[in-house]
Amino acid sequence: MKTNIEVTINGKVYPCRPTMGAMLRFKKETGKEVTEITTDNFSDLCTYLYCCVASASAADKVPFDMPLMDFADALSAEDMENWAKAMQAGAAKNGEAEKKR
Repeated sequence: MKTNIEVTINGKVYPCRPTMGAMLRFKKETGKEVTEITTDNFSDLCTYLYCCVASASAADKVPFDMPLMDFADALSAEDMENWAKAMQAGAAKNGEAEKKR
């Protein structure tokens, strides 16, 4: 089951979901694996969100050419919190689906 979320940046809506591309982008940006992200590392969370938007946009053929710092400048703490909650909800749903199999 995919976790599909939309993120609005500067008034434009972009797709956002974890993909293999997002994981590779995160590794390229930070030198770390996504498995190393902790909930108290805001920089890594923001970077991973950026990577999820960039990758989902590329997959969906939605133009997204915003650099990471411009993305971070346009992102509010509330946006980050909403994304984190949506990701956790998606993970919980995926876990429930796996248990039913």
